[in-house]
Amino acid sequence: MNILVIGGTRFFGVHMVNALLKKGHNITIATRGTTADNFGDNVIRIILDRTNPESLKSALAGKHYDVVIDKIAYCSNDVKYLMDVVNCDKLIHMSSTAVYEPKHIDTKENEFDGNNKKLVWCNRPDFPYDEVKRQAECALSQVYSDTNWIAVRCPYVVGTDDYTNRLYFYVEHVVKSIPMYVDNLDCQMGYIRSDEAGEFMAFLAEQDFSGAINGCSNGTISLREVIAYVEEKTGAKAILASDGEIAPYNGETEYSINTEKAESLGYKFSNVKDWIFDLLDFYIDKLK
Repeated sequence: MNILVIGGTRFFGVHMVNALLKKGHNITIATRGTTADNFGDNVIRIILDRTNPESLKSALAGKHYDVVIDKIAYCSNDVKYLMDVVNCDKLIHMSSTAVYEPKHIDTKENEFDGNNKKLVWCNRPDFPYDEVKRQAECALSQVYSDTNWIAVRCPYVVGTDDYTNRLYFYVEHVVKSIPMYVDNLDCQMGYIRSDEAGEFMAFLAEQDFSGAINGCSNGTISLREVIAYVEEKTGAKAILASDGEIAPYNGETEYSINTEKAESLGYKFSNVKDWIFDLLDFYIDKLK
């Protein structure tokens, strides 16, 4: 297939592009041209500004794609600017489990429907992350319902290539004895590994499916378990204090993500506890 990837030059986008190439698809990546990639001659490159409708129109005019994967749409205007000019048979939109109000144990796709919320045309700074992501799905549901689209909802994506360093924060603070404030030590939470997130999106490009779909590793783990593992491996002791540095996952409630819909399509996710301790080991070694 002829596939356009908007974004895709870092983090799990790289894994996604590599998986698509391995499947034999013809890939075009559209970026601002500021981030280098290692795809060589295996991809076509176009330069555009994702937030500028005229830039999108100029770059995409006269082109048709079987699938467009939009890795970097955050808000309803991002969706509008693309959908008003792109010619494609299917759109895969990178959404988030942040759209759920709130997440909880066994969170399922039908618990957020973009048709059931007032659409507000907005830009990224207009609302918090969770709300702009909801508005992006509202735009797809209410204005572009004639398009074959998939909204992929993943929780925190982590990995050795995670530039956000959110999970790394906890490891570093334990190892370096830096006080931290954690308000949800015992909440069970879900994650997805970066390579698996990319491979899941590549898998969806070939599926006869439309609508929202969750992607998440099986099982959950608490931050208390994460911290205890780092303490045991290093001999360090976490300093938990109300005046410590505020931890990045603070405010997150206990949740797990139901992936039965993805599994019904034939995708099998890994178990979080089969890989997360290896990732913590990687972070520990990085701090030596």
